Amino acid sequence: MREFIVEADGGSRGNPGPAGYGSVVIDAATGETLVERAEYIGIATNNVAEYRGLVTGLRAARELDPTAAVRVRMDSKLVVEQMSGRWKIKHPDMKPLAAEAARIFPPEQVTYEWIPRERNKHADRLANEAMDAGRRGEQWSPSASTAELDARAARSAAPEPSGPPGDAAAGAAKARAALAAATGSGAPREGRGEPRDQTATARGLTTPGSTPSPGGGAAQAESDMRAAQNVAATAPTVGWGAAPDMGAPATFVLLRHGETLLTPQKRFSGSGGSDPSLSDVGREQAERVAAALAARGTIQAIVASPLTRTRETAGAVAARLGLDVVIEDGLRETDFGAWEGLTFGEVRERYPDDLNAWLASPKAEPTGGGESFAATARRMATTRDKLIASYAGRTVLLVSHVTPIKTLVRLALGAPPESLFRMELSAASLSAVAYYADGNASVRLFNDTSHLR
Repeated sequence: MREFIVEADGGSRGNPGPAGYGSVVIDAATGETLVERAEYIGIATNNVAEYRGLVTGLRAARELDPTAAVRVRMDSKLVVEQMSGRWKIKHPDMKPLAAEAARIFPPEQVTYEWIPRERNKHADRLANEAMDAGRRGEQWSPSASTAELDARAARSAAPEPSGPPGDAAAGAAKARAALAAATGSGAPREGRGEPRDQTATARGLTTPGSTPSPGGGAAQAESDMRAAQNVAATAPTVGWGAAPDMGAPATFVLLRHGETLLTPQKRFSGSGGSDPSLSDVGREQAERVAAALAARGTIQAIVASPLTRTRETAGAVAARLGLDVVIEDGLRETDFGAWEGLTFGEVRERYPDDLNAWLASPKAEPTGGGESFAATARRMATTRDKLIASYAGRTVLLVSHVTPIKTLVRLALGAPPESLFRMELSAASLSAVAYYADGNASVRLFNDTSHLR
């Protein structure tokens, strides 16, 4: 039985954004590249582009030999784990692509292997060529060398002529050497293709305007330098959103608003009572956190609760970063009903039974028809999912309040409702949660106030 290696990759400049994929079919016995495929697919996410690359690579292998064993090698942990059956596929755009890939060969003929990005340069180069073509308003077209590969693939599908031992290996070696001399594509994998900037890749970004330079050398080095400069000018270089293998997450940097006059007195201040502004201390805190976020340089969008204290805090950051503020009602604080403006002790004196019930059950509401923690959790889950869909692969500052931020952290950890009472969240503190395409979340930071010192 013949064995093929399929290497595939996909990328999106914006995630979602202009996207493309590349696929390579390799003869496992000789290391010879048999087929190259690439395509610009319009606006899509990294993961969709990666799945499209997988489907195309498997189809190309099947055209060569439907009875062959296939080893798929990709640097997408998400695709490898999902196609291996170890991770569930939740995203609606990926389910039909995964099902299509699974139908191309019988399952027993295909295995999946994760490889580091530096070993997937060939497919990555093709994907970038496809995206560059799309930027020019064109579709990727095969080069002369690729046309030769396709002709060679057709010949390889035919029975091999008999001859003295060693002839086939010698012929394959000569063919690889000739192809390497012409295009550089026949070299060992570590030397192929265009090096990918790891920081840009981590955020689902590729470098606009960078076209691979065939043959390497000084021209390639100059191209790489231009690529690095472009990345430095357009993409965050430090921050919470550094990518795992499954693609850039939606990273929410969670900022609690600065102090109001009610904050140091620890009075209930939700969305159902007065709408206090920041105090002088709160405004200073907002300026300090704005300076810290500007120095870090990773925030790509700002979304805030509609209440005055959060809009003022978000405005200070937006002015420093040169961004607009999007208002999201789902980020508002819990409505504490008749407890608004009271201290915990005052609530215990006036409404002891209601307070005890509230402490015992997330379904209990504050006196006077306030919002229960269970209702807040439902609202925050809906808001979270909406924002993940809107800001996939991006790092977004969410300016909100104590209960919403604690709730997002609790849900990310899978912690019980009573954990809300075991978290301390200071005014103008920063927390961060990353949300991945497979539905998992990772808490990266909690209650950081180092910028206030």
